Amino acid sequence: MLFLGIGILLLAMKYLEFGPVAMWDWWVCLSPFGLAVAWWAWADWSGYTKKKAVEKESAKRQARIDKSKEALGINTKRRR
Repeated sequence: MLFLGIGILLLAMKYLEFGPVAMWDWWVCLSPFGLAVAWWAWADWSGYTKKKAVEKESAKRQARIDKSKEALGINTKRRR
């Protein structure tokens, strides 16, 4: 998402001829979009995206369990 935001910002600055970006080549301004595509391809290939989705689902599940236990009056903190 960061690469996409940077790419949009550079594209707008190049199109409006604002600041030093107006003097840069187009490929420099468009390169963050290529980096974003490469990042998304790597994230899907390596399983990073799936891992983050599973972590988010697990956190939601644990929050629901804790809320249910609290509503029932069961102590959610473990003794050591």
